[in-house]
Amino acid sequence: MKPPVLLTRRIPASVLSRLKATCSVDLHEGDDPISHDDLISRVLGKQALLCLLTDRVDREVLEAGVDLRIVANIAVGYDNIDVAAARARAIPVTNTPDVLTEATAEFTWALILAVTRRVAEGERLLRGGTWKGWALDFMLGMELRGKQLGIVGLGRIGSAVAARAPAFGMSVAACSLEAMTAPAPGAVRRPDVEMMTLDRLLATSDVVTLHVPLTSETRHLIGRHALSRMKRTGYLVNTSRGPVVDEDALAWALGERLIAGAALDVYEQEPRVYPGLLGLDNVVLAPHLGSATTETRTAMASLAVDNVLAVLAGRAPLTPVAG
Repeated sequence: MKPPVLLTRRIPASVLSRLKATCSVDLHEGDDPISHDDLISRVLGKQALLCLLTDRVDREVLEAGVDLRIVANIAVGYDNIDVAAARARAIPVTNTPDVLTEATAEFTWALILAVTRRVAEGERLLRGGTWKGWALDFMLGMELRGKQLGIVGLGRIGSAVAARAPAFGMSVAACSLEAMTAPAPGAVRRPDVEMMTLDRLLATSDVVTLHVPLTSETRHLIGRHALSRMKRTGYLVNTSRGPVVDEDALAWALGERLIAGAALDVYEQEPRVYPGLLGLDNVVLAPHLGSATTETRTAMASLAVDNVLAVLAGRAPLTPVAG
């Protein structure tokens, strides 16, 4: 018999067919995320769970999945999974690193350009029929050349964002997750990146972009204090995880013009957006599109399936999480 697996959302047909060739697949067909109760009931008897970041795989789910041999998350982040509870049950948890790095870095730059050149604000004005024509002082933005890009979290995606900065004439400063208050003495130095403390990075950067995982240390990393440290002409970009930013504090900072603008792809309570952000012109809001290319989403699903097939065949997972 083929080993039974639970797949919580549709994946590209080419990848799904490869999974079905080896496994008996229970697929959640709905457009909405699978409910927590449904997840608990359907994981019973399954040997593998392929899930998304919208699925809460907590202790209750893992206790129901008594036959689980792997939980494969189709995402690079895995804060939706109780990794400690899985480890206690000897269930490996995998993610999909690397394959979404370039797409997310590209989208980060799309947001940087959109917010600093007021693209979304201008489109709203055009669609509203209120544009009165070209003027010398109309909707002036900020040029990137000669400015400093501050990267919080110099991992795979942060490094890919940094690599694109010279094309726009920007210098790069960075703060590693391991050295928020002081650069680590043994850290590897990149010649094109100046490592500095978070406080100094916030105070000196013209654009601050976030690329850290969601942990207890990074939750609300950017709150009122951090936003108050930023330049009044500075911009904040978040393509990491929503709760890294205190959205109430951000709405306050934007409303008071303590920073010039923000661009967000992720939110504290997705898909809900903090109401105080919706009416502000100086914020760009995207619906979690960082990895949303055909190539990347296919590669993410394929890597998750590779992990499942490896474990069910008695081999080690390809990309186990370290957390």
